[in-house]
Amino acid sequence: MSNRVLEVKNLSKNYKNIKAVSELSLIVQKEMIYGILGPNGSGKTTTLGMLLGVINANSGSFSWFENGTKDENRKRIGALLETPNFYPYLSAEQNLEITAKIKRIENAHTEIERVLEMVDLYDRKSSKFNTFSLGMKQRLAIASALIGSPEVLVLDEPTNGLDPQGIAEIRDLIIEIGNKGKTIIIASHILDEIEKVCTHCAILKNGKLLRTGTINEIIGNQENTLLKIRATDYKELEKIIENDSEISIYNKDAEHNSLIISVSKNKTPEEVNRYFFDKGVVLSELIIYNESLENQFLNIIKEG
Repeated sequence: MSNRVLEVKNLSKNYKNIKAVSELSLIVQKEMIYGILGPNGSGKTTTLGMLLGVINANSGSFSWFENGTKDENRKRIGALLETPNFYPYLSAEQNLEITAKIKRIENAHTEIERVLEMVDLYDRKSSKFNTFSLGMKQRLAIASALIGSPEVLVLDEPTNGLDPQGIAEIRDLIIEIGNKGKTIIIASHILDEIEKVCTHCAILKNGKLLRTGTINEIIGNQENTLLKIRATDYKELEKIIENDSEISIYNKDAEHNSLIISVSKNKTPEEVNRYFFDKGVVLSELIIYNESLENQFLNIIKEG
């Protein structure tokens, strides 16, 4: 049995002369938390709209679960493209009863209690929606998407407009849901959110796919190893590197006498340490430098 949840092939959408999405291809497997990352206007929301049948594509194709009818597949997907129009003077439970009725859920009461427990709102089930914080409203929206126990959860910018506490709550909730075996697809422009939550990522710019892979692959997608080194004789350190074709300076921090250097993956940190020692410079610090998704994202966007 295949673990493929979604396959997208050359999907495109144009708005007159603007290419919102251009020949996008990607694959999402079961139990991935898959981030679609890009700056505003990169085509993230348009992509989700096409995948959920809200927006018609101009060309290309996509398939959910490799089989099944549209109606069958729709029941297997829970989506949050924008905050649902909850009734402000109804309670959380009453609002979810409406959602359950629309979805034709059997044993609605049990299902509503289950999702309220999942998003940590069970104790506030009788509270009116207009008394909720923004973070609580967003958690209720996710609860609404989870009614019916869909296999896949699709979220568009789930932490938009939230304060740091609200962002942390949604982030923890997404990880918890993913740990229970759900496949989750998230569109976001927030790098930190994708890096901390997702297992895999696709980076978009101007509707084009620039890079895809696991978070670790994208962060570590470098031909060379990055090392952070420090020495008292900072000037001499720079001079040695400038005269060596196999070592290059990636970044400088002259204030702290440190450099981030790029060396061949064949060279071990021990060999680098010995190299500088033989040149008359003793390193007071030498550590492998792990680049953040933010740095890689900015580099990828710049190249694209």
